[in-house]
Amino acid sequence: MPRWVPPHEEKVPVFKNVIYAMKILHKADKTVMPFAILAQTSTAVFTLFFQGVLFLKVLLSIIEGEATFEYFTKCLLLFFAVGMVYEVIIIICDYMQNVAWKKVYKGLNNLIFRKAAELDVSCYEDPAFYDAYMRATDILTRGFFMAFAVDLSNLLGNAIALVLVIGVVTTIDPRYLIFLAPVLAVFVVQIVRSKLFYKRDLEMTTNNRIKSYTERTVFLKDFSKDMRTSNIFSVILNRFYKAVNDNVRIIKLYGRKLFVLNIFGSLFGELIPIVGTYSYASYQFINNSGLDIAGFSVVLSSINSVRQTTMTIADSIAELSNVALYFQNLRDFFEYETQVKDGALQAGEFESLEFKNVYFKYPTADKYSLNGVNLKINKGETTAVVGVNGAGKTTLVKLMLRFYDATEGEVLYNGINVKEYDADSLRRRFATVFQDYKTFALSVNENVLCHVGDDEEKLIAQQALIQSGVWEKIQTLPQGADTVLTREFDEKGAGLSGGEQQKTATARLFARDFDVAILDEPSSALDPIAEYKMYENLIKATENKTVVYISHRLSSAVLSDKIFVLGGGRVLESGNHNDLMQSGGEYSRMFTLQASRYTGEEVSDNG
Repeated sequence: MPRWVPPHEEKVPVFKNVIYAMKILHKADKTVMPFAILAQTSTAVFTLFFQGVLFLKVLLSIIEGEATFEYFTKCLLLFFAVGMVYEVIIIICDYMQNVAWKKVYKGLNNLIFRKAAELDVSCYEDPAFYDAYMRATDILTRGFFMAFAVDLSNLLGNAIALVLVIGVVTTIDPRYLIFLAPVLAVFVVQIVRSKLFYKRDLEMTTNNRIKSYTERTVFLKDFSKDMRTSNIFSVILNRFYKAVNDNVRIIKLYGRKLFVLNIFGSLFGELIPIVGTYSYASYQFINNSGLDIAGFSVVLSSINSVRQTTMTIADSIAELSNVALYFQNLRDFFEYETQVKDGALQAGEFESLEFKNVYFKYPTADKYSLNGVNLKINKGETTAVVGVNGAGKTTLVKLMLRFYDATEGEVLYNGINVKEYDADSLRRRFATVFQDYKTFALSVNENVLCHVGDDEEKLIAQQALIQSGVWEKIQTLPQGADTVLTREFDEKGAGLSGGEQQKTATARLFARDFDVAILDEPSSALDPIAEYKMYENLIKATENKTVVYISHRLSSAVLSDKIFVLGGGRVLESGNHNDLMQSGGEYSRMFTLQASRYTGEEVSDNG
């Protein structure tokens, strides 16, 4: 199975990404862009054209006696009316945008979360995926969508204002436009700058992820004890400092190039246009070349508006180009196609599950985790898959549930390759308790039911908690089974021990209907007595069900109809407990060794 590879790592289609961003914003909320454009266009036209040019022109014409006071009064009332309309537009746009942006971010977060939930499990074991995921979420957390809306609105609004102001300048003397031509070079400079910023941030992604990991672990309860009883924090801190220093190196590397570009941008965007236009206007005015005081003042104001507008447009284009590069990360994320493809068949009631000469290698691994595995599980059987850590037991579960597909060979559900089934319909036939179980910052009932349950369903959750052996503890919590686990979001929340958390996770199995129960190290955090009680309850709850125990502890194997012993990714031996003990192989050695821990008897190397 291939690793995560972003589709466009080198060439990024800026214009297409701008259109892509517009479509996403329109899909999230149809009003956000129209109101953003209306607000920015109104601001640009009112401040740069009406205030900066027209009002000044009318005022100077009054001062020079070229217009009557009545004319000025009418113009003043007109400007006042335009100003009031502008203020109303801004107030309405601000309100509508505040409402719209809340909808936009809610919708975009939902899209990212749903996509993350759909991705192959292999993505979560690939560092490149985490980099891509971080860059995709950066689009939201760093406000790129809002920046995109502002930049696009600025571009359109200032373009309209620019056309109006240039029209005024042209009526005075079109030769002034010559001094504004260098501003066009700023567009090119800004686009190059935006690409450098993007490349710089891209190189810093992994370092930023290391920094984020360090910041996260410092505040998490799970790591607090180890950090205070060992030297591990200094190791993490060294990685943090290395990431920071590496970022400083990258910033310096790109900083030199950006400095040169900023010099050119200031030269073409500020120095030449201002010095040129002011010098030419002064020359005309001093030499009486048809430019009076009013014309001189209007020209200077107009040229300043043109320069300011042009620079804003250049900055907007550069920012749009920059933001569009980041939108590629979002596109790569959303357009990633899962490698585990759904089939057309719906999985029916379980009859059998078979591995036929299955080989499997993880995407980033050099060696195979499974090497020619052959085994079959039939309906109603209790099967144990045992072996030392690293034998391939959990990998077997991942293939059963189609988190991965076999590299070679076939996994058959009811005699049909699992690739032919819809993955969700297949997984619904299984109830699984994973080795790396998790409880969430939700109520106990929600952790067990995996949804918000009504009173009747809460009784089901209660029975499940009783069967898993943790109900007595849950009853002591402040709000019983409605208590939120952890105090991260709720001051009245409660914490559970490792064994209690595992029992709570196991209760999910008791609370649902299933064909096959898969228990991957279901008692790893339990003491022997609690383990015995849990297995006793599991036997009752799974009567007439198919059960698969995955464990390196062999207490579950004694209860099983069939045992498969894994080692080095292969099935070393199979049979029931008595047969395997009599054969004196790997299972017998492991069982005798584990039993000695409870009896206190010594066991020789040959068992």
